[in-house]
Amino acid sequence: MTVSTLESTSVHQQKRVRPNLQAWYRPTVSPEQGILLILLGSVVTGSALAQHWTSSTTLALICTFFALQAEYPLILQIKQRRSWKPRFLVWTGIYGIIALSIAFTLYLQTPELLWIYLSAALALLVDATYVYYQKQKSIFNELNGFAAICLAAPLAYCATTGHLSLNAVALWILNTLFFGSAVFTFKLRKKKTCSLKAGTIYHTVASIIIIILCGLNSLSLVTASCFAVAVLKFILVCWRFEWYRTTKFHHVALFETRCALMYIAIAAISVLPAHLPPS
Repeated sequence: MTVSTLESTSVHQQKRVRPNLQAWYRPTVSPEQGILLILLGSVVTGSALAQHWTSSTTLALICTFFALQAEYPLILQIKQRRSWKPRFLVWTGIYGIIALSIAFTLYLQTPELLWIYLSAALALLVDATYVYYQKQKSIFNELNGFAAICLAAPLAYCATTGHLSLNAVALWILNTLFFGSAVFTFKLRKKKTCSLKAGTIYHTVASIIIIILCGLNSLSLVTASCFAVAVLKFILVCWRFEWYRTTKFHHVALFETRCALMYIAIAAISVLPAHLPPS
């Protein structure tokens, strides 16, 4: 083998190896834009219930964002089974350290946040377990994911006010039930999971839960009525069932996004007083 051949071979090997060596420092970013909308909506409704937006509220928003970004490469790594991917491990660590550092700072100010942290950790453990056993698309685990993201509402409230209230917990339940309703509409687009009965049962049970929360004065009547957006959405989907199943995903995403924005706006305004207190 000639020297020129060796040199050309080494050059080709460097070209092949270089991308792999550089891959580890390319950030992983969650592609789920809908999840970011739910996260932002939860923080907005939580801060609206607190009737203030402080530096702690901003820290809570940043903390939840990086926690969500840390979860994405972690789940990808779990899906790899026994194959370790440095990129996933590195960015899970980077995002996780940022989220945990902010969470610890907020905890020093408001120790009651520990209950929210423990709930989020439990939700992550459940999600990781379902992913490991390849059951991440189950209804229970998807609802578990929505519940975890919606914890951003009581987190923003507690970080802003310094305490956790039943109203904040009720708002978390309301947010979870609303955003979780998307599970039963999206699954209508697949033959294996297409079931109007499951969606009907879910919306009925969810409505009963919200009525109970309203009866306990944990939710106002106006705030509780926000779930009507989810019920109306489901009725429209049933009415235009064939269109919903066969249309492009882009149209479905726009439909779901508009409903989510409508809900967030109504829910946030409903928990605000007629006049905001002076800062």
